[in-house]
Amino acid sequence: MFDKILIANRGEIALRVIRACREMGIRSVAVHSTADADAMHVRMADESVCIGPPPSPDSYLSIPSIISACEITGAQAIHPGYGFLSENARFVQIVEDHGLTFIGPSAEHIRMMGDKITAKETMKALGVPCVPGSEGGVPDVETARKLAGDMGYPVIVKATAGGGGRGMKLAKTADDLERAFQTARAEAKAAFGNDEVYIEKYLQKPRHIEIQVFGDGQGRAVHLGERDCSLQRRHQKVLEEAPGPAIDAETRARIGKICADAVARINYRGAGTIEFLYEDGEFYFIEMNTRLQVEHPVTEAIFGVDLVREQIRVAEGRPLSFDQDDLVLNGHAVEVRINAERLPNFAPCPGRITAYHAPGGLGVRMDSALYDGYSIPPYYDSLIGKLIVHGRDRGEALARLDRALGELIVDGIDTTAPLFRALLLEPDIQKGNYNIHWLERWLEAGPDL
Repeated sequence: MFDKILIANRGEIALRVIRACREMGIRSVAVHSTADADAMHVRMADESVCIGPPPSPDSYLSIPSIISACEITGAQAIHPGYGFLSENARFVQIVEDHGLTFIGPSAEHIRMMGDKITAKETMKALGVPCVPGSEGGVPDVETARKLAGDMGYPVIVKATAGGGGRGMKLAKTADDLERAFQTARAEAKAAFGNDEVYIEKYLQKPRHIEIQVFGDGQGRAVHLGERDCSLQRRHQKVLEEAPGPAIDAETRARIGKICADAVARINYRGAGTIEFLYEDGEFYFIEMNTRLQVEHPVTEAIFGVDLVREQIRVAEGRPLSFDQDDLVLNGHAVEVRINAERLPNFAPCPGRITAYHAPGGLGVRMDSALYDGYSIPPYYDSLIGKLIVHGRDRGEALARLDRALGELIVDGIDTTAPLFRALLLEPDIQKGNYNIHWLERWLEAGPDL
């Protein structure tokens, strides 16, 4: 049993972990940069340690500083949250080499899923359906042309070490391929230090469906249904809902069992998300995130579980506190990401919060680290809050979301909240009739935001 956990993160996810620790009777340690000295996660934790100046490489990404903070405070385990070092296999190995526990999967599994080609090969061998594409990295344009000709256009060129939409380029025709190939390689080299790319068939109108899985590291795993994350801008999710409007109970059970069986066979430990493109009734694996997702609260809402608490339990070597049969879906949940950004261009908008009021009432949850007078620093991601609503059905959840957005007050800066009020007026959103291209096309049409 852990007595003290260090949270190697900031913002709302650090608060999320601190709250779970407090309910479990575990002391928490916050780390922070000098820019975050007054942040809410620092105020809420039992202890705090400053680990460096504002730039992330000198603070939140500084492995020696985080390990030192554990040694200073006597923390026995590290929860990485998401982002930063959450999927860094080298960090996991160093944590374990120092006799500490990483609350997440093994370094081996992070490496396995961190390289998209290895991940695809692994999942294919485990019986998970995959997008048609190259078997490995594509060395040159000539090879790319042959592969693309065989699978048919359009195709997408992707960095093997990619993420967040970087190193991804679409080739609609053969004339587009060379430029897409070279641009993707250049972006991959600049962003990840690895210019290897691969090619996949580009699906025309897929939805982005992800399956939440959880393993105990000892050959036992469950799934917690799916989330539809198709509303995206520049490959970044803005709204997620569960269950997915296009997935029925039979389909959910089928793909969920495939995913749970796959992670059980590799003795996966902790929370993970297997992401798919879904089109015409078929699932195509794209990647696995070996961490907690930003959108995990919608799954918690419909299943009534605490995924962070479960992460900590499993890291302590304890069994899962639920079986597959215990997981009964209840109602519908939606999450919207509130960013400090100025519409319609989504330009970052850091600054001082002059007034803040979180919405409340039945079925409403606001995960945020904001408070009156807080100054949002310009150094980090623009996500400042997640508004999650739960209802008996999708209609009630959307009505509750509209009501909660009307109650939300964030003065002093611009946010993306108006985007969601506008989206809720759209018939396609009301009906759940959208795919991964819908939001980009809607924004291109110039809605009044």
